Amino acid sequence: MDLRTREKILAVCLEKIKQKGDGVQVSFYAFFANKNDDPITLMNVARWWIEENQLNHFEKATKIYAMVKTLDEVFLDQR
Repeated sequence: MDLRTREKILAVCLEKIKQKGDGVQVSFYAFFANKNDDPITLMNVARWWIEENQLNHFEKATKIYAMVKTLDEVFLDQR
């Protein structure tokens, strides 16, 4: 998953948590507009969400935030 996408997911999760609290849930669609203007990124996130991590349709934003934050740390360690 590219840096721009990871940053978007982190920002959306933080905003949802700030608005609705730690129990708020998100689906991978929460990170995209209601139009299919970036199908490659959408499929990459869907693949990460469904195939790689076998997540439910809705997951707690805090969980997704932590998972993506870990990706950032792994990415930085590889540099």
